[in-house]
Amino acid sequence: MRWIKQGRIFAPDGKRWWARNYAMLPTVDVRDDRTLRVYFAALDDEKFGRIGYIDVDADEPKRILYESDEPVLDIGDLGAFDDSGVNPSCVVTVDGRKYLYYIGWQRCKRVPYMLFSGLAISDDNGDTFTRSSRTPVLDRTPSEPFSRSAPCVLVDGNVFKIWYWSCESWSEENGWIHYNNIIRYAESNDGVIWRSTDVVCIAPDASKDYSVGRPWVIKENDLYRMWYSVRSRDDISYRIEYAESNDGKQWTPHKEAAGIDISDTGWDSEMTCFPCIVDSGANRYLFYNGNRHGSTGFGYAVHRT
Repeated sequence: MRWIKQGRIFAPDGKRWWARNYAMLPTVDVRDDRTLRVYFAALDDEKFGRIGYIDVDADEPKRILYESDEPVLDIGDLGAFDDSGVNPSCVVTVDGRKYLYYIGWQRCKRVPYMLFSGLAISDDNGDTFTRSSRTPVLDRTPSEPFSRSAPCVLVDGNVFKIWYWSCESWSEENGWIHYNNIIRYAESNDGVIWRSTDVVCIAPDASKDYSVGRPWVIKENDLYRMWYSVRSRDDISYRIEYAESNDGKQWTPHKEAAGIDISDTGWDSEMTCFPCIVDSGANRYLFYNGNRHGSTGFGYAVHRT
């Protein structure tokens, strides 16, 4: 496969109090055959993160139709798992309601932050969201005590399936404190209470990488397809890779098939990361972040066979 880059869509102009800079984790909801809604996280002056959105033309996503004046999800209560920021990760429509699975983050002292997965629900087609709980839907477990987040959810038959970022440990190397992550899998009957499986779907290549994350999974016929981010030990940059699975649990990486890399110059010349793949009409789009994991905004590419 190959993706043909179409350029950058959006980066905050700094005029909104909650969106001074960054546009991280583009998360797309296909509204209809004319409009795509792209949720993203931006940072305020104190680097707290909130979720807003833009609506774009489904045939020409670089054409912005509307930008939200205020965030649709604010930071959590003091001391909560999401009191420092919320980032979108996946939107699923369930019985006419929008389920927004998000990354809640909390700043720490000895490590930079902890990440856990929250759920917010909308009854007005995604214009506003209310937390389903002040606690995470993916919280600590004895086998995953550090972080569980960046979820991607599919409703597959009567089963909710989730793939997510799981921190195995923190380590210090060459003056950097960083996470060591894998991608895991869990299931649910209702999208709220999840059964851990301890299945490891993707692990980094230990010889050169230390983290994999923000999986995005689609299912075509009986084949599961995943795009995900990988972080290198050499230059701490991200790139997008690809894997396939017959059951959603055991995955085979096909790195050469990701179909997208950094550009020679410009907003995505240092890294590509945080993929989101959606079908709209006859088009398949890949939305993604570029340099410094979102400080330069997000753009998109179109799939070509």
